Amino acid sequence: MRKSAGIGAGVLAIGLLMSGVSAAIEVQGHRGARGYKPEDTLPAFEHALKAGVDVLELDTCVTKDQRLIISHDQTPNPVICKWDDGREVDPNVPLFSMTLAEIKKLDCGSLKNPRFPEQQPVPGTRMPALEELFDLVLQSKEPAAKNVMFNIETKMVPSGDGVINPDPVAFVKLLLGVVKKYHFEKRVMIQSFDHRSLAVVKELEPSIPIVPLVSDNLPDLVALTQNLKASHVSPDFAWITEEVVRDLHKVKVQVIPWTLNDEADFERAVRIGVDGIITDYPDKLIAFLKKKSLRK
Repeated sequence: MRKSAGIGAGVLAIGLLMSGVSAAIEVQGHRGARGYKPEDTLPAFEHALKAGVDVLELDTCVTKDQRLIISHDQTPNPVICKWDDGREVDPNVPLFSMTLAEIKKLDCGSLKNPRFPEQQPVPGTRMPALEELFDLVLQSKEPAAKNVMFNIETKMVPSGDGVINPDPVAFVKLLLGVVKKYHFEKRVMIQSFDHRSLAVVKELEPSIPIVPLVSDNLPDLVALTQNLKASHVSPDFAWITEEVVRDLHKVKVQVIPWTLNDEADFERAVRIGVDGIITDYPDKLIAFLKKKSLRK
């Protein structure tokens, strides 16, 4: 048995166990490790693997030539991307209207995101195709790479069908095709704010966990997850309470809020009994959990 880091940590862990909540909290690296490296890029995912994350959280968009590109934004973001020749990108041009080869001419590693003072630029970094991330993990020597999961978001909105994203069926079929190519069906979960795509996942590949994302409001999460047959839910952390988490646990739904980046939020998340935490700083979260004797 691992020696406790202190009386307070021991009481916290015992309290969690007595309440029926697992003390093992899943660590998800948001966009890899956005706090340290350019978001949704291979350097960010490499950093997260070195930190020892349980899950790599990422976003996917579809290109004109039907490739899955890892990007949070459905258009090039001028804050973090520029063209190789230094020109500013046009944030009004959908990635869906560009080929993978065209997108690969974007440098998304030279511009430091001003929101993250610890982020280190990696000049020349490209938006990776989903296959590139899967290959990175398969080739990685980091211990975490052997079992790391992927939490993959489908970036889409209903009004964007055929304009900035495919329709839900086309998007999901494309995503599942890549997942099956790598035999990663048991290593992925699929999340989205557009719950239409989650319903398609459940219809086509019911064994893959789906994760409805919920932002800036608090609907009836029990009803939502039961309607979608979802085993997980990922709400905005500011909008959930201990009572909400408890009600979801009663129907065997895991709660993985986003995006928590400081110890005060980590403390509250542990206290209300969440099952996982999505963070831009996986190193800090892992250190916090170890300090609380909640992680080996």
